[in-house]
Amino acid sequence: MLTGEEKFVRCGQVRLWTERFGHPDDPTVLLVMGTSTQGIGWPDELVQALVDSGRQVIRFDHRDTGRSDSVDFAARPYALADLATDAVGVLDGYGVAAAHVVGTSLGAAIGQWLAVHRAARVRTLTAMASSPMGNNPGPAWARALAVQPAAPDALPPPTARFLAHLMDAAKAPRATARQRVDADVQTWRVLNGDVLPFDEPAARRFVEHCHDRADNLAAAANHDLAGRRWDDDRRASLSGITAATLVLHGSDDPLFPQAHGEALAAQIPTARLEIVPGMGHHPFFAPGLTERIAGSVIRHTT
Repeated sequence: MLTGEEKFVRCGQVRLWTERFGHPDDPTVLLVMGTSTQGIGWPDELVQALVDSGRQVIRFDHRDTGRSDSVDFAARPYALADLATDAVGVLDGYGVAAAHVVGTSLGAAIGQWLAVHRAARVRTLTAMASSPMGNNPGPAWARALAVQPAAPDALPPPTARFLAHLMDAAKAPRATARQRVDADVQTWRVLNGDVLPFDEPAARRFVEHCHDRADNLAAAANHDLAGRRWDDDRRASLSGITAATLVLHGSDDPLFPQAHGEALAAQIPTARLEIVPGMGHHPFFAPGLTERIAGSVIRHTT
């Protein structure tokens, strides 16, 4: 059974839950999860594969998720730069000067921010299921739901099924613990895409575990508020990234269609694009994809 060293790291006024695996002298892989998702979203199987390949692995709960501190967003609003600073604080907490940064979705945007603004801390970057951090302000799904006209050069919006799911989810009952779990499992099902199988029992176990360990489950919604804050640091050109970059993107991502991954890779001179056939926005509930993602990360960080 995979076991790690758990500890809390303080980043300014925020205390973050972290977990470290492997030998401290090995190269470090920092795993950065997506919006509103706890660090345990990085599956043990992937962590074990990275450790077995000779890497120290660190995963952590973002602020407002899991066992990390919750924030009064109205009183202390934060943005992408603050979440990226948290990631730097995690590295500092383990005395790591630079890491292979592996991020998915929001975590990949955090990785981009670090590669631009804190380049010395990023040995390599793996950006999965993401879009350029300087993409049009505000979440693509929010613009699509508001039926706002897209700019001529805008990247494609989420799929119709994903947008329909958001509208249905807003009306779904969440009065009981079972209803809340069911609703989250359905979201993961939609994010899985329509091509590859979806391991519902694994997703349900994950959701139940997340609900059990969260100190404040509702606080995770603050990530959507943070995503709508658009500061100049997000508009910085990605062309200055010097870290070797792997852009991993699913051919059937319902939130960020394939063109988003292509656009991200095109903006980073060092980037190599790897399109994963059938993969949706979150790969870890599709049987076999965890192993494939682990292999890609291991090759890239060698």
